[in-house]
Amino acid sequence: MHLAVGLVVLVAVAVALAALARRLGIAEPLVLTVAGIVASYLPFVPRVDVNPEIVMLGLLPPLVYTAAISTSLVEFRAKKISIALLSVGLVLFTTFAVAVVVWRLLAVPFATAVAIGAVVSPPDSVAATAVARRVGMPRRIVTLLEGEALFNDATALVALRTAIAASAGAFSIWQAGGNFVWATAGGAAIGVLAAGVLAVLRRRITDPILDTSLSLLAPFAAYLPAEAAHASGVIAVVVCGLILGQGAPVWQSAASRIAERTNWRTIQFILESAVFLLMGLEVRHILEEAWNSGLDHGTLIATCAAVLATVVVARVVWVFPSTYFAWFVESRPRGKPKPAWTSPAVVAWAGMRGVVTLAGALLLPTDTRELATLKLLALVVVGGTLLLQGISLPGLIRLLRLRGPSRAEDALQQANLLQQATAAGLVALESEIAPETPPEVVATLRDRVERRAHAAWEQLGRAESVRVTPSGEYRRLRLAMLRAERETVLRVRDSGIMDHEVLEHVMAALDLEESTIDRVAEADDNPDDTLRSPATAGCDHLREAPHLSLPELPDSCAECLAEGLTWVHLRMCLTCGHVACCDSSAGNHATRHYRSTGHPVMRSVEPGEKWRWCYVDEILG
Repeated sequence: MHLAVGLVVLVAVAVALAALARRLGIAEPLVLTVAGIVASYLPFVPRVDVNPEIVMLGLLPPLVYTAAISTSLVEFRAKKISIALLSVGLVLFTTFAVAVVVWRLLAVPFATAVAIGAVVSPPDSVAATAVARRVGMPRRIVTLLEGEALFNDATALVALRTAIAASAGAFSIWQAGGNFVWATAGGAAIGVLAAGVLAVLRRRITDPILDTSLSLLAPFAAYLPAEAAHASGVIAVVVCGLILGQGAPVWQSAASRIAERTNWRTIQFILESAVFLLMGLEVRHILEEAWNSGLDHGTLIATCAAVLATVVVARVVWVFPSTYFAWFVESRPRGKPKPAWTSPAVVAWAGMRGVVTLAGALLLPTDTRELATLKLLALVVVGGTLLLQGISLPGLIRLLRLRGPSRAEDALQQANLLQQATAAGLVALESEIAPETPPEVVATLRDRVERRAHAAWEQLGRAESVRVTPSGEYRRLRLAMLRAERETVLRVRDSGIMDHEVLEHVMAALDLEESTIDRVAEADDNPDDTLRSPATAGCDHLREAPHLSLPELPDSCAECLAEGLTWVHLRMCLTCGHVACCDSSAGNHATRHYRSTGHPVMRSVEPGEKWRWCYVDEILG
């Protein structure tokens, strides 16, 4: 009973603090950790001792799996050298750098020093990406940090196990190398095998509840066999998650993907919040044990400061040369420009530690020399990096003037992709129409997909004269209708005159429609955020068309004025300069101009937009 109450209180407090951090715009890991430290000194808060098996088995696999299934395998492959240099090279470099410092200052066996070096070496992506999303870190940096976090935990844990074996006397360089290779290759092989089995099962399971239940077993189905085979369970989970995440659109139904995404986001939020709160709760007791361990207090403080400084400096020393080495090998042959120094500067400073460092410290054998001090070192590194780097990282990003993802640019790309998907859907519709197909059904389907594409394009214009768009009005009115419909169903439910099962089916239909109403995010209102054309490869019309042309009427559509209509956004033909309204407008004059003249390319003439569209190839450029 006490355990159940404790878990409920822990989760409730963690969720409340995380919600408060989001409201205040502060990194959640930092708020949760500080709150845990404060709570550990309150007299009514009991001592919390985290079992390392709970962290390694109950928390780590699902957290790693959540990150893996949401990682793009395509982007991962594109940055594989950069990620390998960080997740393997940097972890080993930091491990031995810290080992030398600890070995010299504490005079512990070198294998023990390597063990604590492995414990503090892997950064935690949770803290870094929490800060990244809040302050708008460039997406390429976030992708790199998330890719690094997928494998650096595995590298650190394998190094830790090797060091623990060496400290017990069972060590040889060949054995250590063989163990490392087997842990990596064996874990990857078991991850592939687990993903293959789960993929076969998913192809045969269409029920979202069963499929989600299978998904909850996936990280453990990869982790447990790998650990039993003395391979890396973390690598097995990562590989399994990457494969399943990449194949989900093919192997799963849409309902299963939505259910899985929602469930795993909830699990990730609860576990991450609880972990950082637990870390803070352990601070007091670890600090007291180290302070009373008999080690000279000056040496203890000096060692903590030296290890924290080594962790921070080692990352800076490694990141800059490895970044440019990866560019030279990976990107330079493809013609990509040399990265500016600002990007590796942010990557170098985004080295906050987290759950794996805490769990690794708890895995150290109980007879390890200076164990209390080594645990304190791990805690100082976690707390120090969260405070030092977590607080200063937003300021560094603003100082370097790095821009995060542009909502306006994202909206443009979304509109482009939806336009391509809509065109493919309409082609499929025409091919599937049978003689007995009612024309009104075809018209409804065509209107539905076209309205979805138009809704995305409507978000791009910034004309002050247009306050309401057709798709926006559709969403507003339909949501009002759904509220009235739901209220009617609830009145019938409360009257008790209809079966509950029937009511549930009707409510589910209303909920499903509300969840599928297009809700395209508004574009960024930053006046400096100009929407420019992406690459024009693959379209001769875009390559040959000018980027600029003299418009006839730069701020109005002549056809709309003549017909007494209003427009949403304006487009200009780059062949003749004719300005006409977009497809979301009532007149649809831009498309009608193309059909009557055959002029292939138009561009937006809305403020802050410099993108073009080819009607022939239906491509943005």
